[in-house]
Amino acid sequence: MSISTDELVTRLRAKDPTIWGEPGTPELADRLGWVDLPETMSTRVPELTSIAADAIGAGTDHVVLLGMGGSSLAPEVFASVLGVADGHPPLTVLDSTHPDQVQAVADSVNPARTIFIVSSKSGGTLETISGFRFFWHATADGSRFIAITDPGSSLEQLGKDRGFRAVVSAPPDVGGRFSALTPFGLLPAAMIGADLEGLLEAAAAVSWEVSVDLGIAWGEWAREGRDKLTLFTSPSLAAFPGWLEQLVAESLGKDDKGIVPVAGEPILDRYGDDRAFLFYALEGELVEGPGPHHPGNKRAVADRNRLAAEMMTAEIATAVAGMVLGVHPFNQPDVELAKQRARQVLEGEPGRADLVDIFSPVLSDLLDDWMASIRPGDYVGIHAYLPMDPATESALTALRYKIGNRAGNATTVGFGPRFLHSTGQLHKGGANTGVFLQLVDTPMNDVPIPETDLTFGRVIASQALGDYLALKERGRRVMRIDLGPNRAKGLATVIDAIG
Repeated sequence: MSISTDELVTRLRAKDPTIWGEPGTPELADRLGWVDLPETMSTRVPELTSIAADAIGAGTDHVVLLGMGGSSLAPEVFASVLGVADGHPPLTVLDSTHPDQVQAVADSVNPARTIFIVSSKSGGTLETISGFRFFWHATADGSRFIAITDPGSSLEQLGKDRGFRAVVSAPPDVGGRFSALTPFGLLPAAMIGADLEGLLEAAAAVSWEVSVDLGIAWGEWAREGRDKLTLFTSPSLAAFPGWLEQLVAESLGKDDKGIVPVAGEPILDRYGDDRAFLFYALEGELVEGPGPHHPGNKRAVADRNRLAAEMMTAEIATAVAGMVLGVHPFNQPDVELAKQRARQVLEGEPGRADLVDIFSPVLSDLLDDWMASIRPGDYVGIHAYLPMDPATESALTALRYKIGNRAGNATTVGFGPRFLHSTGQLHKGGANTGVFLQLVDTPMNDVPIPETDLTFGRVIASQALGDYLALKERGRRVMRIDLGPNRAKGLATVIDAIG
């Protein structure tokens, strides 16, 4: 390192964009608002808690957040780790276009007693706006809706036009994956009764020196070939890697470089020398994981509000790792490709589908060929364009275990389309070391999207095919399987065929 930790801390806290690039580089100087969020957001705590209290007082049994990526992952973690305080409604995140998942959320709430938070930095996110249209059709009551968005976005105008209960502005100088401590994370946290002041105080108290050194370690491990950052937590923090996964993958997976975050992987029988391990343990809880055979770092989390401190530390570390790797940590240059291909499919340009039917007599042979393409140092990415329910998650964990032990490689799972706003950047922009298995199904009942001529089934099918085409365009190794209408049976067939 040609720069000391102390100097780097000083430059980071001064929001010096030349740490990562030349002056004037797009999305550098105007993406550093996260650096002092613990201080700047403290002035907005009364506003956010007041909005939450007003909404709850209007007769609210449930909160549904409609968002993707940076708009949804932090609220999901806050709900899981912090829990719901007495007198506050539970929070459900809808970040899927699968019609079965959309319908399951609809069936679980009474729209007349639900607050819908429509959360999008750009204001035009397809999945978010589709969810809004679906639930607006069920209520047509603006008082049941709150928007969180950047100033001047189309969503801000939509909220005003339809009489939303509140339209909350987010700081435009903070990118989505660094926005946990902005209204994108804090307003949903207030709705479930979280202590916003406690969260921000914990984040303000982080050691910048320790955080910088952590980022240097991540970057150096990756440069040495240990680029599979494998995450394990104690039970109460199990949701945290889902947020950290986006931060690391989308920030660092570009220019044929990157760090591959491995979240939720079952403990395997063997690990390659491309691994580094990161353990998070809430005080009083133990972390189940592999033995201390590889480089890693252990993070002790004193209490649940310290979750915000770990978020801040991870953001600092990720930014520093970007400097070490020589990548721009605040842009996402390869995310748009899959969106473009999905739009082309929706407009009638389907391209090559290459779908393998689950009942194909050569399924095992094709999977053997796919497995044979996995090389040392690769990782396996399972792309599940399926509902995110416990049975499916359990089956995918079993599939990861079989693939990981057979190949000896790291495995990841992403539910589509949510991972397109998370790890999708890494898959297309990082090193060509990903070997992908895309799983789609046939929904039992499709669901129309009001105010359009689309259905959720058509949208998710287009997103899956668009992502496949984008991966192939980037020369990635990928196989597609149609599980058919019986997901459970289809997944069991794939697991059995892996051998």
